[in-house]
Amino acid sequence: MTDRPTPSGRVVVTGLGGVTPVGTGVETFWPNILSGVSGVARITLTDPTPYSSQIAAEVKDFDANDWLDKKEARRIDRFIAFAVGASTMALKDSGIELTDELRNEFGVLIGSGIGGLTYLGEQHRRQVEGGPDRVSPFLVPYMIADMASGYTSIVHGLKGPNNCVVTACATGANAIGDAYHIIKRGDAVAMLAGGSEAPINEIGVAAFCAARAMTTSRNDDPEGASRPFDKDRDGFVIGEGAGVLVLEDRDHALARGAKIYGEVVGYGLSGDAYHITQPHPEGDGAIRAMKMAFRNAGITPSQVGYINAHGTSTYYNDKLETAAIKSVYGDHAYKVPISSTKSMTGHPLGAAGAIEAIFCLLAMRDGKIPPTINYTTPDPECDLDYVPNVARDADVEYAASNSFGFGGHNVCLIFKRGS
Repeated sequence: MTDRPTPSGRVVVTGLGGVTPVGTGVETFWPNILSGVSGVARITLTDPTPYSSQIAAEVKDFDANDWLDKKEARRIDRFIAFAVGASTMALKDSGIELTDELRNEFGVLIGSGIGGLTYLGEQHRRQVEGGPDRVSPFLVPYMIADMASGYTSIVHGLKGPNNCVVTACATGANAIGDAYHIIKRGDAVAMLAGGSEAPINEIGVAAFCAARAMTTSRNDDPEGASRPFDKDRDGFVIGEGAGVLVLEDRDHALARGAKIYGEVVGYGLSGDAYHITQPHPEGDGAIRAMKMAFRNAGITPSQVGYINAHGTSTYYNDKLETAAIKSVYGDHAYKVPISSTKSMTGHPLGAAGAIEAIFCLLAMRDGKIPPTINYTTPDPECDLDYVPNVARDADVEYAASNSFGFGGHNVCLIFKRGS
């Protein structure tokens, strides 16, 4: 192996890949997001009848056979297949040539909040019905969350840093931020980074229903169920999917003439140290994560032209995220467009932050801000500009994305528009 090139200290995004409830691939999901298309419908991946929440944002147009050997596609957990599909799209989009030398400098950091929940549920059923000898020897490797990264690295032959982040709903954003630091310090030239999740099965739906975290009032109106910042919100809609970005040292990207979607300029993370599921009542952790991101980016909040909010459609999250944005952004909080794309994708848990980072980069590229659909009844406690119902044209040089997770994990990413 040759000596590793001197890092530029700057990290850019050169490839995007996504599997979402509103489409697989940028060319499919991005027009749907801008058009306000909802991916929420009655659950089909399991029988929803027993559950208090019977709707979800499922991925409808993904076929694992398109991305994997047919035998493997049939066997592995859905979250691994999503990760491989999204990473393959991102690599193709980047136009990068994977030479033997580069593969040694190319890493993978794709996280999952839960991992192979579907495979675990299926194997548990086999044990109950037929005894321990019926359990597959593949249960452990196809269940553990790090296999999104591990399997992806094997498929593409990437031998650089290989890691996994598990920080609940902040996972995808944490993975991007950590991969950014790996490249910035010179431990890799490029990274596949993001998150993948497939939690829509019997135990996944039952668990979140038991936690009383999901909406139950709109089983007969799935497309109107996810309504972030709206006064009538009553819980999130569970989703699934994957988002993967190619992050690359800027000098390396420029030398090969790569198109650049944007630059990662700020990454902030913090812990609430408060409660296992509820956010801090004063938004303390969210505030500190955002302030850290701005400090690292070397810009002020007034320079941000778009915020992709965590915006889960739960009472406390939306209220406290609004308060945290006001605290950090000051008067600019009332001027900056904010949207929650979870109104369309539902909440893909560990994949959410990565999918939403992709939306930020595309918003800057195209000068178009996604809407928050289902915003019909203003909430006095959520009184900012949430880009209600219709996308908006805007010149955005910097975009910020917030992600918060159970356990008190808080992440803020800041991107600068590419050139």
